[in-house]
Amino acid sequence: MIIPREHNLLLLLIVKYNFLIPFARYRCGIHMKEYIKINKKRWEELATIHFKSEFYNVEKFKEGGISISDLEINEVGDVKGKKLLHLQCHFGKDTLSWARLGAHVTGVDFSSRAIELARQLSAEIGIEATFIQSDIYDLDRTSLKQNCFDIVFTSNGAIYWLPDLKKWAQFISHFLKLGGFFYILDSHPTGNIFDDECENDLIVRYPYFHQEKPLEFDEEGSYADERTKLTNTKEYGWAHDMGSIVNSLIEAGLRIDFVHEYPFVAWKMLPFLEQKGDGWWHLPERFQQVPLTFSLKATKNSV
Repeated sequence: MIIPREHNLLLLLIVKYNFLIPFARYRCGIHMKEYIKINKKRWEELATIHFKSEFYNVEKFKEGGISISDLEINEVGDVKGKKLLHLQCHFGKDTLSWARLGAHVTGVDFSSRAIELARQLSAEIGIEATFIQSDIYDLDRTSLKQNCFDIVFTSNGAIYWLPDLKKWAQFISHFLKLGGFFYILDSHPTGNIFDDECENDLIVRYPYFHQEKPLEFDEEGSYADERTKLTNTKEYGWAHDMGSIVNSLIEAGLRIDFVHEYPFVAWKMLPFLEQKGDGWWHLPERFQQVPLTFSLKATKNSV
């Protein structure tokens, strides 16, 4: 093949200096940061609304108790004396629940308002905790130290907001001690494909596999308060298939200890789900059961 002369310099730059790849990443980064910036504006507004909502019931939490589920507590195990890093901690209710169970906790969230409320809640209930405002992809610029935590934890609606799971997994590995583990409980990728506006059936609407271009929604309300009318209505999210979730952690040097799948979810993901006595939301009996939640534990065995 004959290469046109005007392309020779371009080819030289690609081969010899790897010029275009950083440039392409830079351009992609601009778009990703814009999506995250828009999401952040929404969550700045949601933080105050959620803190006051009946859904989160902060006033009851101040009196005592634990907001994390028995399922999470049983699968994570004893946390007494352990250093726990909670990614995407919102205003810290679950973070402080782990502290009540004996962990030394650090919570991270990209919303400055959420972190402000988390610190306020920590002070009001007299539980020591560290809260850091940072995007996950900027954690290496914070005061957090490498190989510092026994447990890295995240849950319920977390990874939908993340465009890049490989980088996410690398940060998880970066902050875990040797022998420490990562734990996640979140909505199952299969459950996430169904139309959340269909009133009576399981209709596939959203992608199962990850796409670089995010899903885009315009939502006035919140799952915690449907009466809310938000100013920042736009949000962007990313589908992540189970293979991508698992393999990103393996590639970051973690060993998968277990993956569990459950036919229930922590919130009313679909209009026709029914909340049972166990507190979880289930499909009605007329449906075959499909996974709506998964949990995963992965251990760092090497640096």
